[in-house]
Amino acid sequence: MTFSPLKEKGMPLEKQMRNWHQIVGKPYNKTDVDCYTRTRQILMNGIEVEAWGFKHQLARFLTDNDDKIKLSQIGRIENTQQMTCNWMGPADQSVLDTTLAYEQVAVDLTAWLAQNEPDKYIKEVFDFGLLEDFDHLYRYAQFAYAREGTEPSDIVQGQTDVITGRPTQFHHNCNGLRKRKHYDKNSASPQTKVNILTVLSGEQQTHNFYAEHGFMYGDHVLRETYAEIKDVEEEHVTMYESLIDPNESMWEKLLIHEFTEVCNYYTCMEDEVDERIKKTWELFLDMELGHLQTASELFKKYEKRDPEEVVGSDIIIPCRFVSQKDYVQKVLEKEVNKRLAPDGEFYKTTEEIPDDWASYPVQERTAEISAPSENAVRIGGIYHDRDIAEAKESLLNKQTEILSKGMQKKAVAWNTVDADELGEMIEKHKSREKEKEKLI
Repeated sequence: MTFSPLKEKGMPLEKQMRNWHQIVGKPYNKTDVDCYTRTRQILMNGIEVEAWGFKHQLARFLTDNDDKIKLSQIGRIENTQQMTCNWMGPADQSVLDTTLAYEQVAVDLTAWLAQNEPDKYIKEVFDFGLLEDFDHLYRYAQFAYAREGTEPSDIVQGQTDVITGRPTQFHHNCNGLRKRKHYDKNSASPQTKVNILTVLSGEQQTHNFYAEHGFMYGDHVLRETYAEIKDVEEEHVTMYESLIDPNESMWEKLLIHEFTEVCNYYTCMEDEVDERIKKTWELFLDMELGHLQTASELFKKYEKRDPEEVVGSDIIIPCRFVSQKDYVQKVLEKEVNKRLAPDGEFYKTTEEIPDDWASYPVQERTAEISAPSENAVRIGGIYHDRDIAEAKESLLNKQTEILSKGMQKKAVAWNTVDADELGEMIEKHKSREKEKEKLI
Protein backbone atom coordinates (compact mmCIF):
# COMPACT_ATOMS: atom_id res chain seq x y z
CA MET A 1 0.00 0.00 0.00
CA THR A 2 1.36 3.42 -1.01
CA PHE A 3 1.82 6.04 1.72
CA SER A 4 0.86 9.51 0.44
CA PRO A 5 2.13 12.19 2.86
CA LEU A 6 0.11 15.05 1.39
CA LYS A 7 -3.13 13.13 2.01
CA GLU A 8 -2.33 12.35 5.65
CA LYS A 9 -3.70 14.86 8.17
CA GLY A 10 -1.27 14.07 10.94
CA MET A 11 -1.43 15.51 14.43
CA PRO A 12 -2.93 19.02 14.67
CA LEU A 13 -0.49 21.69 15.79
CA GLU A 14 -2.49 22.55 18.89
CA LYS A 15 -1.98 19.02 20.23
CA GLN A 16 1.77 18.83 19.72
CA MET A 17 3.05 20.48 22.91
CA ARG A 18 4.77 18.03 25.31
CA ASN A 19 5.98 18.32 28.89
CA TRP A 20 9.66 18.39 29.84
CA HIS A 21 9.70 14.75 30.90
CA GLN A 22 8.50 13.78 27.41
CA ILE A 23 10.80 16.22 25.63
CA VAL A 24 14.03 15.16 27.34
CA GLY A 25 13.22 11.46 27.52
CA LYS A 26 15.59 8.65 28.40
CA PRO A 27 18.94 8.19 26.65
CA TYR A 28 19.94 4.93 25.03
CA ASN A 29 22.58 2.65 26.58
CA LYS A 30 25.77 3.18 24.59
CA THR A 31 26.96 -0.39 25.14
CA ASP A 32 23.70 -1.95 23.95
CA VAL A 33 22.50 0.43 21.25
CA ASP A 34 22.50 -0.74 17.64
CA CYS A 35 24.91 1.44 15.65
CA TYR A 36 22.18 2.35 13.19
CA THR A 37 19.82 3.46 15.94
CA ARG A 38 22.57 5.90 16.86
CA THR A 39 23.03 7.05 13.24
CA ARG A 40 19.29 7.64 12.89
CA GLN A 41 19.34 9.70 16.08
CA ILE A 42 22.25 11.81 14.81
CA LEU A 43 20.73 12.34 11.37
CA MET A 44 17.34 13.38 12.71
CA ASN A 45 19.00 15.85 15.05
CA GLY A 46 20.58 17.45 11.97
CA ILE A 47 17.33 17.35 9.99
CA GLU A 48 15.54 19.18 12.81
CA VAL A 49 18.28 21.81 13.20
CA GLU A 50 18.07 22.61 9.48
CA ALA A 51 14.25 22.76 9.50
CA TRP A 52 14.18 24.96 12.61
CA GLY A 53 16.83 27.34 11.26
CA PHE A 54 15.13 27.68 7.88
CA LYS A 55 11.82 28.74 9.48
CA HIS A 56 13.53 31.49 11.42
CA GLN A 57 15.12 32.78 8.21
CA LEU A 58 11.76 32.67 6.42
CA ALA A 59 10.03 34.47 9.29
CA ARG A 60 12.44 37.41 8.92
CA PHE A 61 11.09 38.08 5.42
CA LEU A 62 7.41 37.50 6.20
CA THR A 63 4.95 40.38 6.67
CA ASP A 64 1.70 38.45 7.33
CA ASN A 65 1.47 38.20 11.13
CA ASP A 66 -0.92 35.23 11.16
CA ASP A 67 1.40 33.20 8.95
CA LYS A 68 4.34 34.30 11.07
CA ILE A 69 2.57 32.84 14.10
CA LYS A 70 2.00 29.53 12.29
CA LEU A 71 5.71 29.32 11.47
CA SER A 72 6.67 30.16 15.04
CA GLN A 73 4.38 27.40 16.36
CA ILE A 74 6.01 24.82 14.10
CA GLY A 75 9.48 26.15 14.91
CA ARG A 76 8.86 25.79 18.62
CA ILE A 77 7.68 22.20 18.22
CA GLU A 78 10.68 21.37 16.06
CA ASN A 79 12.93 22.87 18.69
CA THR A 80 11.57 20.31 21.17
CA GLN A 81 11.86 17.50 18.61
CA GLN A 82 15.51 18.41 18.12
CA MET A 83 16.08 18.24 21.87
CA THR A 84 14.50 14.80 22.05
CA CYS A 85 16.62 13.51 19.16
CA ASN A 86 19.89 15.02 20.30
CA TRP A 87 19.47 14.09 23.95
CA MET A 88 18.90 10.44 23.20
CA GLY A 89 22.70 10.33 23.41
CA PRO A 90 23.95 9.30 26.89
CA ALA A 91 26.33 11.34 29.04
CA ASP A 92 28.94 8.54 29.14
CA GLN A 93 29.31 8.54 25.35
CA SER A 94 32.47 10.59 24.81
CA VAL A 95 32.90 13.29 22.20
CA LEU A 96 35.17 10.97 20.21
CA ASP A 97 32.64 8.12 20.47
CA THR A 98 29.99 10.42 19.07
CA THR A 99 32.40 11.71 16.43
CA LEU A 100 32.96 8.22 15.06
CA ALA A 101 29.19 7.81 14.89
CA TYR A 102 28.81 11.14 13.05
CA GLU A 103 31.26 9.96 10.41
CA GLN A 104 29.50 6.60 10.13
CA VAL A 105 26.34 8.57 9.39
CA ALA A 106 28.14 10.50 6.67
CA VAL A 107 29.67 7.43 5.02
CA ASP A 108 26.67 5.11 5.02
CA LEU A 109 24.13 7.85 4.32
CA THR A 110 26.05 9.29 1.36
CA ALA A 111 26.73 5.83 -0.07
CA TRP A 112 23.02 4.98 0.10
CA LEU A 113 22.06 8.30 -1.51
CA ALA A 114 24.57 7.85 -4.33
CA GLN A 115 23.10 4.47 -5.23
CA ASN A 116 19.54 5.78 -5.12
CA GLU A 117 20.05 9.11 -6.87
CA PRO A 118 18.38 9.34 -10.29
CA ASP A 119 20.50 12.28 -11.47
CA LYS A 120 23.92 10.97 -12.60
CA TYR A 121 25.61 14.34 -12.12
CA ILE A 122 24.43 14.59 -8.51
CA LYS A 123 25.37 10.96 -7.87
CA GLU A 124 28.93 11.86 -8.84
CA VAL A 125 28.91 14.71 -6.31
CA PHE A 126 27.77 12.27 -3.61
CA ASP A 127 30.53 9.82 -4.53
CA PHE A 128 33.12 12.59 -4.30
CA GLY A 129 32.01 13.71 -0.84
CA LEU A 130 31.73 10.10 0.34
CA LEU A 131 35.48 9.43 0.11
CA GLU A 132 36.26 12.51 2.18
CA ASP A 133 33.97 11.56 5.04
CA PHE A 134 35.36 8.02 4.80
CA ASP A 135 38.85 9.39 5.49
CA HIS A 136 37.58 11.52 8.39
CA LEU A 137 36.32 8.37 10.12
CA TYR A 138 39.79 6.84 9.73
CA ARG A 139 41.58 9.90 11.15
CA TYR A 140 39.34 10.18 14.21
CA ALA A 141 39.69 6.44 14.84
CA GLN A 142 43.39 6.95 15.57
CA PHE A 143 42.63 9.40 18.36
CA ALA A 144 39.74 7.34 19.75
CA TYR A 145 42.10 4.40 20.26
CA ALA A 146 45.05 6.41 21.53
CA ARG A 147 43.12 8.59 23.99
CA GLU A 148 40.27 6.36 25.12
CA GLY A 149 41.10 2.83 24.03
CA THR A 150 38.08 2.78 21.75
CA GLU A 151 38.24 0.35 18.85
CA PRO A 152 36.31 1.47 15.75
CA SER A 153 34.10 -1.61 16.04
CA ASP A 154 32.98 -0.44 19.49
CA ILE A 155 31.01 2.28 17.67
CA VAL A 156 30.54 1.23 14.03
CA GLN A 157 30.03 -2.42 15.01
CA GLY A 158 31.78 -3.75 11.93
CA GLN A 159 29.23 -2.22 9.57
CA THR A 160 31.57 0.43 8.14
CA ASP A 161 35.18 -0.12 7.08
CA VAL A 162 37.87 2.06 8.65
CA ILE A 163 40.91 2.66 6.45
CA THR A 164 42.33 5.67 4.63
CA GLY A 165 40.24 7.38 1.97
CA ARG A 166 41.15 10.52 0.02
CA PRO A 167 43.61 12.03 2.56
CA THR A 168 42.03 14.83 4.58
CA GLN A 169 44.86 17.30 3.94
CA PHE A 170 43.78 17.34 0.27
CA HIS A 171 40.15 18.19 1.00
CA HIS A 172 40.80 21.93 1.37
CA ASN A 173 39.89 23.74 -1.83
CA CYS A 174 39.51 27.14 -3.40
CA ASN A 175 35.93 28.07 -2.47
CA GLY A 176 34.76 28.46 -6.04
CA LEU A 177 35.73 24.92 -6.98
CA ARG A 178 33.23 23.44 -4.51
CA LYS A 179 30.31 25.05 -6.32
CA ARG A 180 28.36 22.49 -8.37
CA LYS A 181 25.67 22.81 -11.03
CA HIS A 182 22.21 23.06 -9.44
CA TYR A 183 19.22 20.94 -10.42
CA ASP A 184 16.26 22.37 -12.33
CA LYS A 185 13.37 22.73 -9.91
CA ASN A 186 10.85 22.08 -12.69
CA SER A 187 12.32 18.77 -13.84
CA ALA A 188 14.22 17.40 -10.81
CA SER A 189 12.81 14.31 -9.15
CA PRO A 190 11.37 14.64 -5.62
CA GLN A 191 13.93 11.94 -4.72
CA THR A 192 16.74 14.29 -5.76
CA LYS A 193 15.34 17.17 -3.71
CA VAL A 194 14.95 15.03 -0.60
CA ASN A 195 18.34 13.38 -1.08
CA ILE A 196 20.18 16.70 -1.24
CA LEU A 197 18.41 18.30 1.72
CA THR A 198 18.98 15.16 3.78
CA VAL A 199 22.75 14.99 3.18
CA LEU A 200 23.06 18.78 3.51
CA SER A 201 21.35 18.67 6.91
CA GLY A 202 23.63 15.88 8.07
CA GLU A 203 26.83 17.63 6.93
CA GLN A 204 25.73 20.94 8.45
CA GLN A 205 25.09 19.29 11.81
CA THR A 206 28.47 17.53 11.64
CA HIS A 207 30.09 20.94 11.15
CA ASN A 208 28.11 22.29 14.11
CA PHE A 209 29.06 19.38 16.36
CA TYR A 210 32.77 19.80 15.64
CA ALA A 211 32.49 23.56 16.14
CA GLU A 212 30.85 23.10 19.53
CA HIS A 213 32.86 20.13 20.86
CA GLY A 214 36.28 20.08 19.21
CA PHE A 215 37.75 22.33 21.90
CA MET A 216 36.81 19.92 24.69
CA TYR A 217 40.05 17.92 24.53
CA GLY A 218 43.35 19.19 25.87
CA ASP A 219 45.38 17.43 23.18
CA HIS A 220 46.35 20.24 20.81
CA VAL A 221 46.82 17.97 17.79
CA LEU A 222 43.32 16.57 18.32
CA ARG A 223 41.90 20.09 18.66
CA GLU A 224 43.62 21.05 15.41
CA THR A 225 42.25 17.93 13.72
CA TYR A 226 38.71 18.88 14.72
CA ALA A 227 39.38 22.35 13.30
CA GLU A 228 40.76 20.89 10.08
CA ILE A 229 37.84 18.53 9.51
CA LYS A 230 35.30 21.15 10.58
CA ASP A 231 36.67 23.27 7.73
CA VAL A 232 36.05 20.41 5.30
CA GLU A 233 32.47 20.08 6.57
CA GLU A 234 32.03 23.76 5.75
CA GLU A 235 33.13 22.96 2.20
CA HIS A 236 30.68 20.06 2.09
CA VAL A 237 27.81 22.34 3.14
CA THR A 238 28.84 24.75 0.36
CA MET A 239 29.02 21.91 -2.17
CA TYR A 240 25.70 20.28 -1.34
CA GLU A 241 23.69 23.48 -0.96
CA SER A 242 24.94 24.63 -4.37
CA LEU A 243 23.04 21.69 -5.90
CA ILE A 244 19.71 23.26 -4.87
CA ASP A 245 17.95 25.40 -7.48
CA PRO A 246 18.11 29.03 -6.21
CA ASN A 247 14.98 29.80 -8.23
CA GLU A 248 12.81 27.88 -5.76
CA SER A 249 10.62 30.25 -3.80
CA MET A 250 10.84 30.31 -0.01
CA TRP A 251 7.41 28.62 0.17
CA GLU A 252 8.62 25.90 -2.18
CA LYS A 253 11.65 25.41 0.07
CA LEU A 254 9.43 25.28 3.15
CA LEU A 255 7.36 22.55 1.53
CA ILE A 256 10.48 20.53 0.64
CA HIS A 257 11.81 20.90 4.19
CA GLU A 258 8.63 19.54 5.75
CA PHE A 259 8.35 16.78 3.17
CA THR A 260 11.98 15.78 3.84
CA GLU A 261 11.27 15.55 7.56
CA VAL A 262 8.24 13.35 6.93
CA CYS A 263 10.20 11.05 4.63
CA ASN A 264 13.07 10.66 7.09
CA TYR A 265 10.86 9.98 10.09
CA TYR A 266 8.84 7.49 8.05
CA THR A 267 12.04 5.63 7.17
CA CYS A 268 13.28 5.75 10.77
CA MET A 269 9.95 4.34 11.94
CA GLU A 270 10.12 1.48 9.42
CA ASP A 271 13.73 0.53 10.18
CA GLU A 272 14.10 1.09 13.93
CA VAL A 273 14.99 -2.02 15.97
CA ASP A 274 14.63 -0.37 19.40
CA GLU A 275 10.92 -0.50 20.22
CA ARG A 276 11.11 2.38 22.71
CA ILE A 277 12.82 4.70 20.23
CA LYS A 278 10.57 3.49 17.40
CA LYS A 279 7.62 5.03 19.29
CA THR A 280 9.39 8.40 19.16
CA TRP A 281 9.81 8.13 15.39
CA GLU A 282 6.12 7.22 15.05
CA LEU A 283 5.11 10.22 17.16
CA PHE A 284 7.35 12.63 15.28
CA LEU A 285 6.12 11.34 11.92
CA ASP A 286 2.56 12.13 13.01
CA MET A 287 3.64 15.59 14.13
CA GLU A 288 5.55 16.31 10.92
CA LEU A 289 2.57 15.27 8.82
CA GLY A 290 0.71 18.06 10.63
CA HIS A 291 3.55 20.47 9.78
CA LEU A 292 3.44 19.35 6.15
CA GLN A 293 -0.28 20.17 6.02
CA THR A 294 0.44 23.72 7.21
CA ALA A 295 3.33 24.10 4.73
CA SER A 296 1.05 22.86 1.93
CA GLU A 297 -1.63 25.40 2.84
CA LEU A 298 0.92 28.22 2.84
CA PHE A 299 2.37 27.02 -0.46
CA LYS A 300 -1.07 26.99 -2.11
CA LYS A 301 -1.87 30.41 -0.65
CA TYR A 302 1.27 32.13 -1.93
CA GLU A 303 2.14 30.07 -5.01
CA LYS A 304 -1.35 29.21 -6.26
CA ARG A 305 -0.05 25.75 -7.20
CA ASP A 306 -0.55 22.13 -6.21
CA PRO A 307 2.14 20.87 -3.76
CA GLU A 308 2.31 17.62 -5.74
CA GLU A 309 4.05 19.57 -8.51
CA VAL A 310 7.02 19.94 -6.14
CA VAL A 311 7.14 16.80 -3.98
CA GLY A 312 4.99 14.30 -5.84
CA SER A 313 2.31 12.11 -4.30
CA ASP A 314 4.32 9.25 -2.75
CA ILE A 315 6.72 8.86 0.15
CA ILE A 316 10.45 9.04 -0.63
CA ILE A 317 12.98 6.80 1.14
CA PRO A 318 15.99 9.06 1.84
CA CYS A 319 18.19 6.42 3.48
CA ARG A 320 18.05 2.94 4.90
CA PHE A 321 21.00 2.60 7.23
CA VAL A 322 22.62 -0.67 6.24
CA SER A 323 26.25 -1.61 5.65
CA GLN A 324 27.66 -0.03 2.48
CA LYS A 325 31.09 -1.69 2.51
CA ASP A 326 31.02 -3.13 -1.00
CA TYR A 327 29.88 0.09 -2.63
CA VAL A 328 32.33 2.25 -0.68
CA GLN A 329 35.23 -0.03 -1.62
CA LYS A 330 34.28 0.18 -5.29
CA VAL A 331 34.23 3.99 -5.21
CA LEU A 332 37.40 4.09 -3.10
CA GLU A 333 39.45 2.01 -5.51
CA LYS A 334 38.14 3.87 -8.54
CA GLU A 335 37.98 7.50 -7.42
CA VAL A 336 40.43 8.17 -4.55
CA ASN A 337 42.60 10.22 -6.95
CA LYS A 338 39.71 12.40 -8.14
CA ARG A 339 39.90 16.18 -7.57
CA LEU A 340 37.65 19.18 -8.26
CA ALA A 341 38.34 20.48 -11.74
CA PRO A 342 39.28 24.11 -12.49
CA ASP A 343 36.07 24.63 -14.46
CA GLY A 344 34.07 24.35 -11.23
CA GLU A 345 31.79 21.66 -12.60
CA PHE A 346 33.63 18.47 -13.44
CA TYR A 347 36.55 16.48 -11.98
CA LYS A 348 40.10 15.54 -12.87
CA THR A 349 42.57 13.01 -11.53
CA THR A 350 45.69 14.01 -9.61
CA GLU A 351 47.69 13.44 -12.80
CA GLU A 352 45.44 15.79 -14.77
CA ILE A 353 45.18 18.82 -12.48
CA PRO A 354 47.46 21.66 -13.68
CA ASP A 355 50.35 23.14 -11.71
CA ASP A 356 48.34 26.37 -11.27
CA TRP A 357 45.32 24.53 -9.81
CA ALA A 358 43.46 27.01 -7.60
CA SER A 359 43.35 24.67 -4.57
CA TYR A 360 47.13 24.25 -4.31
CA PRO A 361 47.74 27.65 -2.59
CA VAL A 362 44.93 26.93 -0.12
CA GLN A 363 46.40 23.54 0.80
CA GLU A 364 49.94 24.91 1.03
CA ARG A 365 48.81 27.68 3.37
CA THR A 366 46.66 25.55 5.67
CA ALA A 367 49.33 22.85 6.06
CA GLU A 368 52.43 25.08 6.14
CA ILE A 369 53.17 24.08 9.77
CA SER A 370 51.77 20.56 9.50
CA ALA A 371 48.60 18.67 8.62
CA PRO A 372 46.96 17.66 11.93
CA SER A 373 45.12 14.80 10.23
CA GLU A 374 48.51 13.32 9.25
CA ASN A 375 49.72 13.52 12.85
CA ALA A 376 46.69 11.39 13.71
CA VAL A 377 48.22 8.48 11.79
CA ARG A 378 51.59 9.00 13.47
CA ILE A 379 49.88 8.85 16.85
CA GLY A 380 48.25 5.58 15.81
CA GLY A 381 51.70 4.27 14.97
CA ILE A 382 53.06 5.22 18.39
CA TYR A 383 50.28 3.47 20.27
CA HIS A 384 49.70 0.52 17.99
CA ASP A 385 52.83 0.14 15.79
CA ARG A 386 50.61 0.99 12.84
CA ASP A 387 47.45 2.91 12.03
CA ILE A 388 44.10 1.78 13.43
CA ALA A 389 42.29 0.13 10.53
CA GLU A 390 39.38 -2.30 10.40
CA ALA A 391 38.28 -4.00 7.18
CA LYS A 392 38.34 -7.38 5.53
CA GLU A 393 41.85 -8.67 4.84
CA SER A 394 41.61 -8.23 1.07
CA LEU A 395 40.89 -4.50 1.49
CA LEU A 396 43.51 -3.99 4.20
CA ASN A 397 46.07 -5.49 1.82
CA LYS A 398 45.23 -2.74 -0.69
CA GLN A 399 45.61 0.09 1.82
CA THR A 400 49.06 1.29 0.77
CA GLU A 401 48.04 1.06 -2.90
CA ILE A 402 44.95 3.18 -2.22
CA LEU A 403 46.95 5.72 -0.22
CA SER A 404 49.58 5.98 -2.96
CA LYS A 405 46.87 6.58 -5.59
CA GLY A 406 45.25 9.25 -3.41
CA MET A 407 48.41 11.36 -3.03
CA GLN A 408 49.20 14.53 -4.98
CA LYS A 409 52.36 15.79 -6.66
CA LYS A 410 52.14 19.21 -4.95
CA ALA A 411 50.93 20.74 -1.65
CA VAL A 412 51.88 17.71 0.44
CA ALA A 413 52.49 18.50 4.13
CA TRP A 414 55.97 17.70 5.44
CA ASN A 415 54.58 15.39 8.16
CA THR A 416 52.62 13.24 5.69
CA VAL A 417 52.58 9.49 6.24
CA ASP A 418 52.99 8.27 2.68
CA ALA A 419 52.39 4.79 1.33
CA ASP A 420 55.98 3.66 1.88
CA GLU A 421 56.02 4.74 5.51
CA LEU A 422 52.60 3.24 6.17
CA GLY A 423 53.80 0.00 4.60
CA GLU A 424 56.79 -0.03 6.97
CA MET A 425 54.47 0.55 9.94
CA ILE A 426 52.25 -2.33 8.86
CA GLU A 427 55.21 -4.70 8.43
CA LYS A 428 56.56 -3.69 11.84
CA HIS A 429 53.19 -4.44 13.36
CA LYS A 430 53.03 -7.84 11.69
CA SER A 431 56.49 -8.66 13.00
CA ARG A 432 55.50 -7.70 16.53
CA GLU A 433 52.37 -9.83 16.31
CA LYS A 434 54.42 -12.84 15.22
CA GLU A 435 56.75 -12.32 18.18
CA LYS A 436 53.76 -12.24 20.52
CA GLU A 437 52.49 -15.52 19.08
CA LYS A 438 55.83 -17.19 19.82
CA LEU A 439 55.55 -16.20 23.47
CA ILE A 440 52.09 -17.73 23.88
